[in-house]
Amino acid sequence: MIQYIVILLDDTSTSFCNYKNANTERKLIPLQTLKDGIRYAMKENLNIQFVYPNYVLPIEYQEAIDSIDHTDIKPSVYADNANVVVFDSLAETKGYAFKKDIAYLVHTDKNSLFDESETIIELLAKVTRLNVVINDIETFKENDFAAYRLLLSKLTERLEQIYASVKSPQLNLLTDRMLLDKMNNCGAGDTTITLAPDGKFYVCPAFYLSTDGYSVGDLTNGLDIKNSQLYKLDHAPICRNCDAFQCKRCIWLNRKTTFEVNTPSHEQCVVAHLERNASRVLLLNIRKHGAFLPDKEITEIDYLDPFDNLKYIKQ
Repeated sequence: MIQYIVILLDDTSTSFCNYKNANTERKLIPLQTLKDGIRYAMKENLNIQFVYPNYVLPIEYQEAIDSIDHTDIKPSVYADNANVVVFDSLAETKGYAFKKDIAYLVHTDKNSLFDESETIIELLAKVTRLNVVINDIETFKENDFAAYRLLLSKLTERLEQIYASVKSPQLNLLTDRMLLDKMNNCGAGDTTITLAPDGKFYVCPAFYLSTDGYSVGDLTNGLDIKNSQLYKLDHAPICRNCDAFQCKRCIWLNRKTTFEVNTPSHEQCVVAHLERNASRVLLLNIRKHGAFLPDKEITEIDYLDPFDNLKYIKQ
């Protein structure tokens, strides 16, 4: 059931997930479309997330936005009163004045991630919540998996030190899995829908920004999601039996890499399971310093891709 609506305020709105927004030409959502989107959300009892571009909106737009409870997702260059602040790169975080009560998201590619791992380590002491989004997971090879395992080990060591000092920052790559007892995926097309500046609904912003994307309805006629069951976890045969609960199971990345919205790629699965296993180590290590999440357990596994495990079971 749809519970959230993402409203893109401009074609250049910042990206907060796996996709990258390369648009530079502004296309502000029409004011009436914005108001109609807010009205639709109120009628359907949906939580609204507004995604901003990197410029100040006209006052009448801000007045419409402020007329309803919502979450603001803003780029770091224009982050006043934001709930979530987005950086386009790790380099952008240098010298930034971080605040403890705000969630931060940083985009990176694998090479920058491995080369600038110390930047992430430094950020953990400055923030309450940090989401790291790797925008080229689909290009990971065996040597990248090895490098990522090493990075997670370094981050685990640093987080253990911070938790031992009675601080508890959250890092999506490691701490989310410790806290979850069921899948917490992106929910695109299932619990979340996007309203774009053209007045149409999309599964997520990436489907609006992609040349081969498609709409799933509009404000006039409502939602029309074809084969809507495919966006649900119970129709994902591999994912519904998986316990890498922190995996975003990105619908757009699924379609991009496997041509099926409910089937993740090998790369996405391995990355998620490397994170899962590192979370297990972190949980065990934190407990050396005192009682911590006594009801949570992450079991040891001997595979990184659930598909390999399924093949083993069938033999």
